[in-house]
Amino acid sequence: MSNLSRLPLLTSSFQRLLTAQPLHLQFTPCVTCRAFRSAAPHYQLPKKKYIQEDEEDQVKSPLPPPPSGSPPPVMNPLDAYNSEIRRKRSVKPSTLVDGVTAADLDWRELCFPRLQDAPQVYLQLAKSRLTAMVVITAMGGYALAPADFSLATFTLMSLGTALTSAAANSCNQFLEVPYDSQMMRTKNRVLVRSIITPGHALTFSVLSCMSGVALLYTTVNPLCAGLGLFNYVLYSFIYTPMKRYSILNTWVGSIVGAIPPVMGYVGCTGSLDAGAAVLAGLLYMWQFPHFNALSWNLRKEYSRAGYRMMCVTHPALCKRVTVRYSLGLLALCNLAPVLDVTTWAFAADSLPLNLYMIYLSCKFYKEGDSASARKLFRFSLIYLPVIMALVLIAKKPTKHTDNTTAHTQS
Repeated sequence: MSNLSRLPLLTSSFQRLLTAQPLHLQFTPCVTCRAFRSAAPHYQLPKKKYIQEDEEDQVKSPLPPPPSGSPPPVMNPLDAYNSEIRRKRSVKPSTLVDGVTAADLDWRELCFPRLQDAPQVYLQLAKSRLTAMVVITAMGGYALAPADFSLATFTLMSLGTALTSAAANSCNQFLEVPYDSQMMRTKNRVLVRSIITPGHALTFSVLSCMSGVALLYTTVNPLCAGLGLFNYVLYSFIYTPMKRYSILNTWVGSIVGAIPPVMGYVGCTGSLDAGAAVLAGLLYMWQFPHFNALSWNLRKEYSRAGYRMMCVTHPALCKRVTVRYSLGLLALCNLAPVLDVTTWAFAADSLPLNLYMIYLSCKFYKEGDSASARKLFRFSLIYLPVIMALVLIAKKPTKHTDNTTAHTQS
């Protein structure tokens, strides 16, 4: 067939195509598009933690609501995402992550405090409440010593002990700035907030240590000054770094807590004897139920800061040690009359306290929860001043010096 003969056939086919019904073409999405559309109602927007909002972002309002009676408009996933972002930006969160508020993220200029604010800054640097407890235990050691009471020596011993304790605490903060910033209970310390410089804190620590040791050496006795210097070195340069490497830091820290009453005892008597050993033993053993109960509810913070505490790495040992040293307190209180430090009334009077301490320790060992740890910690705060008062009441009569005896005979 020739090309001319094919022309009528092509023309008729083209006419039939023009008169036919219009074609309805429908786009069939690919697999990726169908998966995206099916997942659109279920996806979650990423959480934003630390966002500094601009003023222009905060004033953006969400999309206007649809008119009443009409079905809600169908938005594609991108519009829905943008709408959700605008809605979240319109409300500024009051609390972000781990208790950090928006005010904590605002920029502010930090400089050295004013002159009237300096005492408060130095009190925070010295850990005033901890220093006050150390001084009180030293005062108790002086009062419990079987020797004549001198108000001047008592005052100077207390002042020297306060200076050495403040020096050790400020050096501890100087060494632990990166770790204190990761714990809720220490994030507001003056060095973490850069209220003073690390060099300023270290200078304060060195000067306080030198002043305290010199005061104890010249006005009390060299033995008391030596104990103060030893405690400063032990706390600052052995206990502080050991907290990140070994659980033995708890035992070293207990030695640090047992030395202040011995300083007071030695400040009065000038020598070490069985009375000083009993006081040191009471404070040393008391540290374990006290600190183990305190640290039990702070395990998350210690773990986040990288401290190798017994409650974090060896929780079962932490509970066993608590019971052991509670039993040790009972044994030591019964040993004090045998060593001629107190009368036998002290053993009888301290028995209810020791039995209740053992009961709370056993409960903490059995349950190991926050409630039992909190009860044990609170009772330990009551136990120490009461047991010191009982020792003071039941201590043996004062040993007068030779000069006093000679004066009495004459």
